[in-house]
Amino acid sequence: MKSKWAPWALMAPFLVLFIGTMVVPIIMAVGYSFTTVERHGLLGEGGIESSFAGFDNYIAALANQNFVASIGRMILFGVVQVSVMIVAATVLALLLESAAAKWPGFFRSAYFLPYGIPGVIATILWSFLYIPGLSPIVDALQLVGIEADFLSPDMVLWSIANIVTWTYTGYNMLIIIAQLKAIPGELYEAARIDGAGPLKIVTSIQLPLIRPALLLTIIFSIIGTLQLFAEPRLLMTMSSGITNEYTPNMSAYAYAFQYNEVGMAAAQAVIIAVSAFVLSAIALGISSWAERKR
Repeated sequence: MKSKWAPWALMAPFLVLFIGTMVVPIIMAVGYSFTTVERHGLLGEGGIESSFAGFDNYIAALANQNFVASIGRMILFGVVQVSVMIVAATVLALLLESAAAKWPGFFRSAYFLPYGIPGVIATILWSFLYIPGLSPIVDALQLVGIEADFLSPDMVLWSIANIVTWTYTGYNMLIIIAQLKAIPGELYEAARIDGAGPLKIVTSIQLPLIRPALLLTIIFSIIGTLQLFAEPRLLMTMSSGITNEYTPNMSAYAYAFQYNEVGMAAAQAVIIAVSAFVLSAIALGISSWAERKR
């Protein structure tokens, strides 16, 4: 009897924290998304009344042009930024795991180091490289006749993409390296005996066998893209191109804590979660389809 309940006893602290910090907030958010709050009086001094709103909050969220535009903006951001980041992480992982690589441990640590810097600190550091008059990059470009404004409305999205890529490329690289290390050495030896060169080994052995790691990094990146918040929030004070509803997460935050419309904020949060799930499912479907076609 003791052995039967021992695993549950050991898991109980985690389960309590998981339910309290993950499951309950999700259920509450879904519940709030179907309610509306009416405040009587100028500041609500006449009382607050909650009522069932049905799908009104969802309809209003999807009719909100700023929110829909923020989702479209993040899809564009993800298509470009995630593609560049995954390609860079894959190339770095392949180079560091090649037989000719020198000091791979040092370079793995160096590339992973940006991930250890909190996003807020990283954004502040990069902002000094974006602000004209403070940025040596802007000054160097001006010397050759190029006027660059990295915080302009047309450029700020890609400036944010640069920060995210710099931060997470090393992290994704380590995931891919872990998959590369799981490839049996006998495959490499057999390929070399058959006369395969480094490029053939990469295309015929390494890339096909690291597909699960690539899929994992892509899914993580899709979820992270829709959750983008800290970087644009900090740069908002420096760029006129960033508004309170620049990203889906910023929009939900604004409705919850600035506009005091919790129902709308909850509906937007649920839409963000569903969007992440759908996009991840599409990525899984494409990967499965490509695997069947091979």
